[in-house]
Amino acid sequence: MTSDQLFEQIKRKRSFLCVGLDTDLSKIPPHLLSTDDPIFEFNKAIVDATADLAVAFKPNLAFYEVHGAAGWISLQKTVRYIRENHKDLFIIADAKRGDITSTAKMYAKTFFNSLDCDSITISPYMGKDSVSPFLEYKNKWVIILALTSNESFSDFQMIENKNGKRLFEEVIKKTMQWGNVDNTMFVVGATRAELFQDIRKVAPNHFLLVPGVGEQGGSLQDVAKYGMNSKCGLLVNSSRGIIYADKTEKFAEAARNKAYQLQQEMQHILEKSGLI
Repeated sequence: MTSDQLFEQIKRKRSFLCVGLDTDLSKIPPHLLSTDDPIFEFNKAIVDATADLAVAFKPNLAFYEVHGAAGWISLQKTVRYIRENHKDLFIIADAKRGDITSTAKMYAKTFFNSLDCDSITISPYMGKDSVSPFLEYKNKWVIILALTSNESFSDFQMIENKNGKRLFEEVIKKTMQWGNVDNTMFVVGATRAELFQDIRKVAPNHFLLVPGVGEQGGSLQDVAKYGMNSKCGLLVNSSRGIIYADKTEKFAEAARNKAYQLQQEMQHILEKSGLI
């Protein structure tokens, strides 16, 4: 999927919503725990309820790997189900990998060939050779950690070099040289909305994956105001705020209602910006 194709989907669905599948067995509705694969059954219901309102889904690998082989099977089934039933959706493996070339090549095969995801989140700390193996795959994306929404982000990301450039700016500037607008995005936390303008000065045309709206306190309006570009350029993720809206047998309906509220807000933003 190219950036143009992603934008076309955004326009068609009037949404730039990404739904995070951070599926925690301790938080899903109790009635699902008696099924053969509670994680998959939960994911399947969430996907079916929100697929027409979202352009992307983002399984967080930690919530699957914690269950060993069984968790990986649930993840495979989830991705396969999306591929077979909702073919237009963009699938993000939120894996945050980052290692030497030989290891990176194996990770790339895992997530792009074996699992068949469209993209993967990557930590670029080890440099180009830890990222380039992922960029060898046609129609696949690397999503670089740039400016995150966690509490201690400033420990490293805000460090300035001798020219006054902050580390997150240097990361974006450098990694842009390795890929292009059709295979590289950047993770930018919604709680850093005031810095989106600085990011757009460095990367005006790239898509940004934006976690932190909702439960973490990020403002969708601020993100759009400072981060949107001529192709929208945003995939705004919501996980807990959507998928855990209810713990009864009506959980999927509640999730849809939460996703719909965000989609409607996004539609208004897109209309106001003249993009639809």
